This record gives sequence, C-alpha cells and structure tokens, in this order.
Amino acid sequence: MMETFTGTIERVTYFNDETGYSVIKIRPDKRIPAAEARDGTVAVVGVMPELGVGESAQFTGEWIEDPKYGRQLRVNTVSPIIPTSLEGIKRYLGSGIVRGIGQKRAEMIVDHFGIQTLDILNREPHRIAEVPGIKASLVDGLARAWTENYSIRNTMIFLQGYGVSTKMANRIYSEYGAETVENVKKNPYALADEIFGIGFIKADQIARNMGMPMDAPERIRAGLFFALNKLAMEGHTYAPHQVLVDTACELLQTDNVDRINEVIGETLIIGDLITEIIPGPVAIGGTRASAVYLPMYHRSEVGSTERLRHIADTPSKITEKMRGTKWGEFLKEVAENNSVTLTPQQQGAVKAALTSKVSILTGGPGTGKTTTLQMVIAALEQHEFKFKLASPTGRAAKRLGEATGHEAFTIHRMLGYSPAEGFMYNENSPLETDMLIVDEASMIDLILFYNLLKALPPQTHLMLVGDVDQLPSVGAGNVLRDVIESDIAHVTRLDTIFRQSEDSYIVVNAHRINHGQMPNTENKSADFYFFGEEDPVRAAELVVDVVLNRLPSKFGYDPINDIQVIAPMYRGPSGVNALNDALQAALNGDKRMAEKSLGGRIFRVGDKIMQTKNNYDKEVFNGDIGRIYGIDFDDNSLEVTIDGRYVYYDWTEAEELMHAYCISTHRSQGSEYPVVVLPLVTQHYMMLQRNLLYTAITRAKKMVVMVGSRRAIHMAVNNNKVAERYSGLLSRLKA
Repeated sequence: MMETFTGTIERVTYFNDETGYSVIKIRPDKRIPAAEARDGTVAVVGVMPELGVGESAQFTGEWIEDPKYGRQLRVNTVSPIIPTSLEGIKRYLGSGIVRGIGQKRAEMIVDHFGIQTLDILNREPHRIAEVPGIKASLVDGLARAWTENYSIRNTMIFLQGYGVSTKMANRIYSEYGAETVENVKKNPYALADEIFGIGFIKADQIARNMGMPMDAPERIRAGLFFALNKLAMEGHTYAPHQVLVDTACELLQTDNVDRINEVIGETLIIGDLITEIIPGPVAIGGTRASAVYLPMYHRSEVGSTERLRHIADTPSKITEKMRGTKWGEFLKEVAENNSVTLTPQQQGAVKAALTSKVSILTGGPGTGKTTTLQMVIAALEQHEFKFKLASPTGRAAKRLGEATGHEAFTIHRMLGYSPAEGFMYNENSPLETDMLIVDEASMIDLILFYNLLKALPPQTHLMLVGDVDQLPSVGAGNVLRDVIESDIAHVTRLDTIFRQSEDSYIVVNAHRINHGQMPNTENKSADFYFFGEEDPVRAAELVVDVVLNRLPSKFGYDPINDIQVIAPMYRGPSGVNALNDALQAALNGDKRMAEKSLGGRIFRVGDKIMQTKNNYDKEVFNGDIGRIYGIDFDDNSLEVTIDGRYVYYDWTEAEELMHAYCISTHRSQGSEYPVVVLPLVTQHYMMLQRNLLYTAITRAKKMVVMVGSRRAIHMAVNNNKVAERYSGLLSRLKA
C-alpha cells in the first residue's frame, strides 16, 4: 500500500551517483511510530534525486521489512519541498547545495532577506551584494553558483522523475544546459543520438515514462534508426527492407507492420533514410532486394566506389616514370642493396605497387609481408617518390614505424581528425603524396575508408597491406575482402612461410588453423603449449595460475607487461569480465594501494588498463594499453602511464577505460604481445570461429598458451562460416 509523508533529511547514509540509489534518514513532519528509530528518524531507500541534509521533501512509497535494518520506506517518488520557516531556509541554504555558501554565510543571507530569501535569490541573485559581511569580490561567483544550481537542480528533479540516474542527468545537462527540460520534452529520442551513453532503449524508457504512445511516429522513427545502427554494429552497411521491418518490430515490441512501413515511407521521402536496389547479387542470400541505408553509409559506399575507380583509372607520376623499367634488374638491385632475397611472389608485389594504382598485399604470419613492404619503400626512396605510412590503430602504426624505420600515423591523425572539426584533409585539401601505404587494412571500416579516399588525389597510388583471413573490421563493411574480390586492385597473396624454426609452432599452427586443420597441441615445441581443462571455472583458475606462476617461473615473463590474456567472449567464468576480476585480484590485489570504484569497477594503482575509444584531446587511441600510476582524491582524477606518457582522466572519463588483464579478440586486432594466453572452452561456442582463433594466435610474438578444451578448438577450426555482412561495395565495384 502506497503511503505519502513529508519530512526533513537528517542524514545521507549512502548515495550512488551512477544509479541515484540512496539510503537516507528522514525526520518526518508527523510522527510515524511504527517506523521510527530511537532518534525519531525514518529510513527511506531507493532511487531518488541527490538530496542534502536539511532539505525538506515529500516521499511516496511502500513500507518494507528489511531483515537487517528493520522497517523502511521503499520510495517511488520524491519531490523536494522549498522550506518556509527561517530555520528551515538557513539549514537548506547552508546544506552545501551551492558551492561557496556554508552555514555561516547562509545565516548572514537569511538574517538580511528573511522569509523572502529564496524568492529573491531565484529572481535577483545579484542582490547577495546587499548582505553585510559578504565581500564584494565573492558576489558575482556566489550569484552565478546560485543561478546555475537552481537550474541544475530543477533539471535533475525533472530527469530523475523519469528514471534518469544522477550521473546521466549531469551528462545531459552538460550537453543541453538551461534548455535541457525543453529539449527532452520536445524529443526524448534525440538523447540517443546526442548524449554519449544513452541508447535507444534508455531514451525509449524516458519517452514511455513521459507518456509517449507505442505507435507514435517519433518512437517508430527512432526505432528504425536504432535498428539500422544495431545492424551497423554487427558489420552491415544496409538492411534489406524486410530485415529492417522484422528487426524494428522486435526492438519496438510491436507487430504493427503497416505502421512501420508507413513511417519508413515518410522517412524515405524526407531523405533521412535512403533505399536502392543494389546492383548485382546482394551479399547475403544471393537475391536482389530493396536495401535501406542510413545516409552516411549510402554516401560512403557510393563515394568509395566512385573515388576508388577514379584512382584506379588515373595515370600517376610513378607509373609514368617507371614505364620502360627493366624489372628483373631493378628488383634484383633493390633486394641486393638491402641484403634480402625476394621470391617471385614478393617481386611481383613490389612491381604491382609501382605499376598498379591500387594494389593489395595479403598473407598470413611469417610469409614476408614486412620484407616486401620494406622493399616497396626502398624502391620509392630510390626514385625519390613521396610516400606516407598509416594504420587504423595507434599500436599498429607504432609497429609499422618500427618495422619500416619510417614515421607511421594512425589514419585519423594523418587526416588531421578532430571531434569538433572532422577531417582536415579531404577532397578540398588533399594529402600531398605519391603513394599511401595502409597496414592492417582488414581493420578499416567503410566510413573510415571513404574519408581516406576523399583525402587522396586521384593520381596517388594506394597500397593496402593486411591479412584478409583475420577478423573483419569492428565497424560496418568488409572493405579489404570486397576490394580484393572486386578485381579493381592488383592482389598478391603471399603463401610461402619464412618465419619459423624446427621447434617453433606459432606460425605453423596459425596456418594449419587457417587451412582447417587442428593445431599441434602435443607440447613438443618451444613456443606453443596446450593445457587441457573442460570445466570453464577450473579453466579460468588454470589461466590465472599460468599467468601468475608458470610462465614467470619457467620463462621469466612479466605477468602484466609481457603476457596478454585474450578471450573469445565477455561473459562466462572464462570470459573477459570474470578473468579481469580474477587476474586483478591475483596480480594487483593489494588493498593498501589507492583505489576508487567507478562505474561499478574498482580501479587500483598498478592496474593494467586499455583505452576503448579514440580521444584526440589526450592523444590516446582505442586499443592503447597502460597502467594506473596514481589516484588523486582531491582532483578526482586517475593518472595513467601509456607508452611512457602520463595521461590524466577525470573520474567521469573513466568509462573510456577498461581493465586489460584480459581483452577480447576484437580488441587485440592490430596489436602484438610477447605472450598470448588463450582460454577456449565449449561454453564460448557462439564465438568459436576459425578467423577468431587465427586472429588471437597471430597476436603472439614469442609464445602461445591455450587453456581449455580440444573439443572447443575443434569447433572453432571447423567453423569457417565467416559472418556475412550486408554490404553493397563489392556489387558496386563490379557493376
């Protein structure tokens, strides 16, 4: 049974700024003997706005009997009440709700303005200057603080009334400011597009709490965009019309297909969605179908096709200068000058880079991609051609620079990207280079590829280097595979294995897996080991033992700096999340070290962490790994070391970080680690695919240790069904 009463906050026992969950002690205005503690207070628990001691509020909820704490009100709604007595106003004003106004200043202000204090401050906060004893230098700051607090507080109460946590409400207010309430009332679904961390589901919850009908066009339209973005996160650049309808029905929990088709039609008319019959066979299913695109993916797909064709068809300074070259003599000279020997395949790749406007070099580990790339660069330098080197991630760019001895950039940095301005280099301000070489090209998604092509003058050569058998890009599209199969580029696939010794199995097993064969797991090599354990819980314990004890004691590897655990899935006892908790406890569990709970996770000095998104202000990028060096409780910040640099994160920015004792295979792309420990159990069956296992193993430079089930390995090796993606790039390039 719901009960309502009013009272004054005596104590705030607990408040979670993530969820808004609070435990507070209230002194009710009218006694409630059955629920009062010895001191006359009543316990109230639940999600509510952040309240300060001395504030008055109205509480509505149900009484519950907690076995440990006794009778409590589980709150349903909380409405702060502006105090009306002089003593109440003094307590409210001095409760700390406004920075700079403590109990003493509160008494001075109330003694001067009396019962009209709050009304005067709300309408004319500058009148604080009239209060005797308050320095003139403080007046402007206090007035601004009151005005801002008044606006924020009303906004917080409004948002939290619709189920928005305090942390998220702060983020919304930071984006919209004083117009927050107006904007949210106008279109709550805009939150999903404009506020980081609020997706469609949360925005829909807010909208539904505000009374939005299930079949409202705003809701269906937002659901369609959410469906297409969800499909894009799975790698698709478009959705066949029926797939979009089915996905939207599921997400919106409706079977009103006619209403969804009606809104699709309206959205197509105004150009917020685009539909087209894809030329040639559709990627999945082999039938022609009406494809529905978000405009940015349609623009990127059509634009990439046009620009890649234009580059392929445009003569260049390199092709003109290299015409008439005696290639046999030239390639022999380049190789001898650099003390290497090139196979006919490698020679063909070097020649293709200089004679074909678009060329691709692919192949597995140990097949000589790096040597071939070095000889392409040597040939360019011999003729004084300008070139640039780039990779999709910071770690991959660093490896590329170390391998070639030349400066390499992330694609974003090379193109001068900033979140506010976008890409500095584009069709109006192109790069000045004769050739662009992009390594780890399997990681390039469609949007990035389009922006890259826009910045290339048509006379530039483009060389893509990567292992097409690895996992495709995290973002939408299957760029490297589509360009290879389009016949627009000269493709060299290296297949001769160089980098191996008699007792080295990493490269051999990687190629065995790639060809559908079980890896050798007899533990007779110097760099590839398998420890069998069927049970996922015991497998996780064995992973910790391998990292903490076995590898350091036998081989001297540092368990944090040298060893990287890579798991196929996040969930489960042998998943990323559970292993991060277990490895943190084992490797950095000293509770005497400074620690802070942020976002439900404990960050401790010494923790191994990974950056999960590009942050151009801090110059740290998705996939960068570092260590927590310090925690500043005065400044509310984390100090992190990444590649020898000190980077500072406000606690509100900690969501950009994840623990990295264990990471997912997708997170490991573009990186190399001395030792990879790979848990693999049948519980991971949803992610047991050949290219995922192949990608994880090829991240290791010196050693691989697999822990788990041979049956799970067998499942992965035999599952070569690469997750197909709806993409029109290949069809457009071949049309």
